[in-house]
Amino acid sequence: MRAFKHVTANDIALRPLPFLRELSMESYLVENENILKLDESDFSDVSIIDVELTLKNGRKYSDGRIDILVQYGQDTFGVVELKLGQITSFHLEQLEDYMKEKEQLFNNYIRPKIDVDYKEVNWVGVLVGSSISAELDEKLSNGFQIENNTPVAALTISRYRGEDNQVYVITDTIFNNKSRNFDRTKFIYNGEKYNKGRLVLAVMKDYVGEHNKKTFSELRKDFPHDLQGSSGVFVTKEEAIEKFERTGYKRYYIKDDELIKLEDESVIAVTTQWGKGNIHKFIDRAREFGYKIDSE
Repeated sequence: MRAFKHVTANDIALRPLPFLRELSMESYLVENENILKLDESDFSDVSIIDVELTLKNGRKYSDGRIDILVQYGQDTFGVVELKLGQITSFHLEQLEDYMKEKEQLFNNYIRPKIDVDYKEVNWVGVLVGSSISAELDEKLSNGFQIENNTPVAALTISRYRGEDNQVYVITDTIFNNKSRNFDRTKFIYNGEKYNKGRLVLAVMKDYVGEHNKKTFSELRKDFPHDLQGSSGVFVTKEEAIEKFERTGYKRYYIKDDELIKLEDESVIAVTTQWGKGNIHKFIDRAREFGYKIDSE
């Protein structure tokens, strides 16, 4: 039996526009990486590291292939497994096989690009499909973990084309992170709750706005490179975009509303690379300038 499904948005009739191939779905996610965010805080800043990665002995009897490798913030990495149709417990087993080779993934594809210690990183598995089986839905809703420390999320994606020829996408996320490995600290600043990266961006915007005479060199003295580590607290817009275009890996906030213009007409991009190992250095410095930041 086939059920007729009719969807409207603001009186615009929508018709299903399913992905015909996994590669089409993968390309769409690469171009719209924010779809892979899992919440509004810890897993909201998404950067795709690479796609279609070979994983030696990734399956029980053969090599495997990782669809997408992502990064959330500075110290959390995710393996994304795509399926055109319904995702089931069978696909969860496949993801579990891949997760047994986390160290191989790290050494081959993360360490060459990102300055982070393997012992300090966390992992998350992400299953993506057009629907999810009831059995898997229940398992993930209850906080399933791989090897008792790696949480797993599921995303279902429905795509439609409207009468206006625009494409509309609806996503549902199932994620219950019960792992104790993750630093769940949130920061309260000016009455708002922030994760690490967004806190730094908010403070830097306020600081520049309140000290509109600051030039790039002056701001660098106030917030020196070593507060963050390898990436520095900020770089010029041009440097941030050049790194992104060269590597395909986004390390800075580079959207128009995230960039910050200085008095000398230079425009800076703040790094997204903040974790428990460096965020307190920045907070200590911000407090020296009188900014009140509390942890939750």
